[in-house]
This record gives sequence, C-alpha cells and structure tokens, in this order.
Amino acid sequence: MFALERRGMKVSRSKTEYMCVNEREGSGTVRLQGEEVKKVQEFKYLGSTVQSNGECGKEYKRHLSTTSNSPTPNPTMAKTKELSKDTRNKIVDLHQAGKTESAIGKQLGVKKSTVGAIIRKWKTYKTTDNLPRSGAPRKISPRGVKMITRTVSKNPRTTQGDLVNDLQRAGTKVTKATISNTLRRQGHKSCSARRVPLLKPVHVRARLKFAREHLDDPEEDWENVIWSDETKIELFGKNSTCRVWRRKNAELHPKNTIPTVKHGGGNIMLWGCFSAKGPGRLIRVKERMNGAMYREILSKNLFPSARALKMKRGWVFQHDNDPKHTARATKEWLRKKHFKVLEWPSQSPDLNPIENLWRELKIRVAQRQPQNITALEEICMEEWAKLPATVCKNLVVTYRKRLTSVIANKGYITKY
Repeated sequence: MFALERRGMKVSRSKTEYMCVNEREGSGTVRLQGEEVKKVQEFKYLGSTVQSNGECGKEYKRHLSTTSNSPTPNPTMAKTKELSKDTRNKIVDLHQAGKTESAIGKQLGVKKSTVGAIIRKWKTYKTTDNLPRSGAPRKISPRGVKMITRTVSKNPRTTQGDLVNDLQRAGTKVTKATISNTLRRQGHKSCSARRVPLLKPVHVRARLKFAREHLDDPEEDWENVIWSDETKIELFGKNSTCRVWRRKNAELHPKNTIPTVKHGGGNIMLWGCFSAKGPGRLIRVKERMNGAMYREILSKNLFPSARALKMKRGWVFQHDNDPKHTARATKEWLRKKHFKVLEWPSQSPDLNPIENLWRELKIRVAQRQPQNITALEEICMEEWAKLPATVCKNLVVTYRKRLTSVIANKGYITKY
C-alpha cells in the first residue's frame, strides 16, 4: 500500500493506477514501504472516481520511471503532445538564466530529457523551431503542386491520368496514387458529381428573383402554403441506400446484396401534398397523367386536404411548372376555383420542401421491402399517413434558409 502523508490522504495501488481519496489534488510525497519514490505532481491525473465505500476520489497513473528498486510496469509508449513554441523558448530563457535542466523541468512540468534535447538543439542550430525531418523529398515540386491544383480548380473533371501526363511532359514521373495524395493534402477529394437539374441563365435569374422577393416573408406565410408534387417509386429501385456489416471478400453473399430487376420491377406514380400542419392526401396515378387528369386530381383531393389540414383563410397552393400544371385550361380552372397559386421558378426542386418528404417516404417504404405492386401501394399509403407533423413543420419553418442558400449560390442549385 502507498500512503500519501499529507492531511490524511490515502493512495492505493493497482498495477500502475493510484487512487487519492480527496477532492483536492494533493502535492505530498508518495512512499512505497517507507521509501520515497515519487511526487504527486509526477502522477498523471485520470479523473474523479467513486470508491466502493462511497467516498469520492481522484485517480492517478504513474507515467515516469521511479527510483525504487521494485519492478514497475512498462506501458506502451504513446506519442506525446508537441511542446508549444512559447514553452520551448521559455526553456532556453531559463537555461540562459543559469537554471539546471532538472529545475527547468520541475518548474515547467516537462521531462528532463525533453529539456535537454531542446537546449542542445538551441546550442547547435540557434533555434527552437522544428527542423526538416529526414526522409525522401516530395516527388512533385511546389511548382508542380500549384500546377495540378490550378488545373483541377479550373476543370474539376480532369482525371488523374491527365495530370500524370501533364507532369510527365514537365519532366516529373509520378503515379496516380501520388497525384491523389498530393491533391488530398491541398484539400481536394475525388467525389461523384451530383446530378442536378439543368439551369439556363433564364432559370438562374428567375430563382434569384423568387428568393429575393420572398426572403423577408414572415414564417406564418409559408405555414399557410400547401406544397404539392408527383413522384415515382420503384418496387425494387434505389429508393434508399443500404449499408451492411460484412467481412472482407463477402460482398456477394446473399445477405450482403440487394436484389434488382430490370427497370425496377415496376413502379407507381404518386401525387401528394402537405403543409406545415402535416401530410395531406396521397393518391396513386394509374394512367399517364395529362392536363385533364391533373385537374381531376386537384378537384377531388386539394380542397379535402385543405379542410383536413385546417388551413387558414387565404391559403396558397404551390405546384411546379410542369406543362400539365401551366396549361391554359389548368390555369383557367384554378382561377375559376379562386385558388391562390404561388408563382414558381422553373427547374427548382430544391425550393420545394415536399422533395424532402418524398425522400423520407422512399426510405420508409424500402425498409419494409414490398414484394409486389399492390403491396408497394399499400405501404406507401401507410407510411405517408405516419409521417410526423413535426417533420412537416420543420421543413416549412426553415424555408428562409433555402432562399438564403439560393442567393448565396448566385441562383444555382443548393444542397436542399
């Protein structure tokens, strides 16, 4: 047993761990069988603990060799944190002031060997800065690094092979792996390009105009909008990603694969709507949709959805600029029914929060693994009805962030 002979504190030993039963960290002397071996400051503080007797304590671990002749554990050496430049300079200042390495180490809490190494470096090189490490120099010169970085910045679709050839023409022979590592150090990572709607200049201007006009609209206005859209859900399609835990070379085991069939094994087309108060109606479109069918869907489902969602007077209807939606007959029908329609910029799915609901629905449906079209339709209806109203509300109350992102991205597609 160890005894911390200062104010009655006790220290017990378990391999290299020590317990100090006291709320304050002690600074007395630890004795082993009456022989002084260590100062408390030379023990690493691990944190407060509670012993079996209910007393609060502090746990320590010995991290320096002792002067005792008794055998001590030899823990695996871990990489230590590099001393700051201020600490290194302070070591030199104290050395010049005439202090010994031991005194400097005790004053700054640094190992004596570390103090000695820093002093020797200062005497040899007149600096405490880190010196260049040994090892082979970089295959690509700083000028070459700038060249390939500039190339991928101008043209992100440049391949590693193209960069290898460019450097070879400049007299530097490297591999694709070297190119990849170099670009990664410069903050560039090879990623799959995301597929986004094609935006023409007229689309970009319309998106910016929409975002700026509605940026200061109050949150209550967006809560009084019914958002709508159509989507297609495949029976065995890529409705969601699926990750599995597997061993090496087991990627083709049936448990680790997702069966697929050509064209997704069939699909269904859905029309749905929602507001900040929750999901509205969801229906399956069984035939090829045209303007007449779209108007029939609205007449049978839009008003019932508005009543079920208890929309306030003057609620606004949103739909995109699909030709069926913008047909003259559809516009006239909406006018006669006295619908207020939100003017919408084309090619802007990222501005419609229902896209996030579609994604959530597809993930939920895929998790239930429907085996036929009938089951797919039933599961879609069930999961749509289960979508929490809080999810719907969060998509709407944060709508201003979408507009801010459009403006920040100068009208181009955003992360939404």
